[in-house]
Formats: sequence, C-alpha cells, structure tokens
Amino acid sequence: MDTMRVTAHKGFVYHFLLRWLVCSLGLWIAAGLLSNSVSYNNRVGVIITAGLVLAAINAIIRPMLVLISLPAVLVTLGLFMLVINGITVYLASKLYHPLHITNFGAAIVTGIIIGLVNYLVTAILEERN
Repeated sequence: MDTMRVTAHKGFVYHFLLRWLVCSLGLWIAAGLLSNSVSYNNRVGVIITAGLVLAAINAIIRPMLVLISLPAVLVTLGLFMLVINGITVYLASKLYHPLHITNFGAAIVTGIIIGLVNYLVTAILEERN
C-alpha cells in the first residue's frame, strides 16, 4: 500500500492513522461486495479494530514477507504482491476472530479491494496537495 509519497512529510503517526483508515474502509467495502466470504457481524467496531490489526500487520510483518519473497515478486513481475496482500488480510482475520474470511481466495480479493481504496485515497490526497 503506497501512502508513503503523500505522507512522507507528515510523520509516522499520520501515516499509520491514514493506513488504518484505508484498511478499515477497504475491509468495509470488501465485506459489502463479498458478503458471502467476508463478514464482520455488521458492527462498525469490528471493522475499525480489524483495520487497526491489518494496519499493524502491514507495518510490521508485511515488509518482512516482501523481503523473504523478493525472488517470487521479481519473477512474477510484482504479481506475487497480490498473494502477500492476501496473506496479510488472511492473517488479520485469524488474529482477530470477529472478522471472518472464509478462504484464501477471498483474502486475495479483499487485498485487491484494499489496494484500490488505497490508490483512490492517495490520488485524492495528492490532488489536494
């Protein structure tokens, strides 16, 4: 997720809060679009907390996953990043049980949706600057 360009001058806290917002919004949209595969018991608190868990995973674990899988990312010309995004979303659902993702395919699609939301938020913030 590439919010670094927009928030490079704002600091870590701003960057993390923005990532948390994007993850929560992306999870909410994914749950709406993939209602059979992604559920959160229709509670806003679950989405907000799951967004926090996912943002923390993206800040701590995701860089290590990217580094470890760098050869696969290079060989697939970056397409393996979709799998890494799916792994982080699936891990978030396993660590925070009120967020339920039925299978790994749904986690990958949810990761794609979160990536698209991130792209839109980044584009809007760049437009404002």
